[in-house]
Amino acid sequence: MAGSTEILNAIRELANLKQIERSELHELLKDGLNAALAKKHGVTVNAEVDIDELKGEIKIVLLKTVVETVEDPAREIILEEARFEDPDYQLGDVMEIPVDFAEFGRSAVQAAKQRIIQRVREGERTKIRDEFTSRQGDLLSGEIQQIERGKIVIMLNKFREAEAIIPYREQNHREDYKQGEPIRAVLKKIEETPKGPRLVLSRADPLFVKALFKLEVPEIQQGIVEIKAASREVGSRTKIAVVSRDESIDPVGACVGLKGARVQAVVQELGGERIDIVPWSSDPERFAKLALAPAKVARVFSDAATKTIQAVVDEDQLSLAIGRNGQNVRLASELTEWKIDLYSSREWLERGGDVPLFAPLPDEDAADVQLTEIEGLPPATVAVLEAGGYRTLNDIIDLEREDFLKLPGIAPEEADRIMKLIDELTDDDAADEAGETPAAPDAPQE
Repeated sequence: MAGSTEILNAIRELANLKQIERSELHELLKDGLNAALAKKHGVTVNAEVDIDELKGEIKIVLLKTVVETVEDPAREIILEEARFEDPDYQLGDVMEIPVDFAEFGRSAVQAAKQRIIQRVREGERTKIRDEFTSRQGDLLSGEIQQIERGKIVIMLNKFREAEAIIPYREQNHREDYKQGEPIRAVLKKIEETPKGPRLVLSRADPLFVKALFKLEVPEIQQGIVEIKAASREVGSRTKIAVVSRDESIDPVGACVGLKGARVQAVVQELGGERIDIVPWSSDPERFAKLALAPAKVARVFSDAATKTIQAVVDEDQLSLAIGRNGQNVRLASELTEWKIDLYSSREWLERGGDVPLFAPLPDEDAADVQLTEIEGLPPATVAVLEAGGYRTLNDIIDLEREDFLKLPGIAPEEADRIMKLIDELTDDDAADEAGETPAAPDAPQE
């Protein structure tokens, strides 16, 4: 039977495998040996365990109080028996009884080992919870270990002891998964099972698209650009709404990247899934217009009580706004969290719609729009323009880029921004306020 040296070596290998600190190993081993002592001598046993790794020894001493009448044999010994070992013992003294490690027997050693394994597992479960509880929505990578009954079991690259799965409902069924292949997925939630916490990953949830954009777009990592909303039909199309905390950074352009490089990296990971990127707006009517891209929307009307949007489009835009099998309007509705009802201009008028439906609204008249009311024009720029005598959109509508550069404090980039805003605000088509940027480059439109 193995002695203390062999047991120490075996336990040390186990500790190295599970990456346990040496001090923690000693505590686990002592706890396991105390469990074995309790099994052999009684649950109330009192003992001291000393581990000397240098000598490869484990010393065990039972501690028993000298009494006149024994009530607990695991912790007490009668005076006569104690004086048989040493005549100087008195009542109340504590007698130390050395225990030969070999007395444990195979079952006692196994009990110690099981206790250590149990503690190791409990420690692993705690580490998994501590590591991943705050990481929901993060992108994780690993290798497909096996595929069983539609469920994909993943071995993570950086936390191999964690159980991670992609359930059937969280898979992109247009993808072909094979054992041994690398895979990335988003952490959707943590499930508690009888065997401990289990990580549920997803490649079908909109969270996966958000995580991919966070990986590709530094501005999202830095918190400058935020994905405020997302809707998705896995394998087909995704819409995301983005906003920037820095007025000088275009959130849509940041996500698209130079020549579409960033969005195309995401599209490639999604197997060619189309992605519409639109600016987010707190105004539900404007947000609905943007969300229905690539269709151009003429007018929208909202009912806050029922959270319903009525969107009116030209005849040639109706099929584009609806999308294949209603996909575009359905995703737009999910993105805005408002019910969207679509009407063609003819249908709207036949149903008794507003007669001046496509006439400019009073606040859209260039002559009446104050510079302070123009969305996207920074206050500092407005101040410079007003100092130059320009207070309304009508005042600057016919100016050229060079005219703006003559003003103190207007840089070339700001002049370009002003020219772009003028182009957008004077476009005859109201739907062009989305900037024609929502669809990913090269993405086919319906």
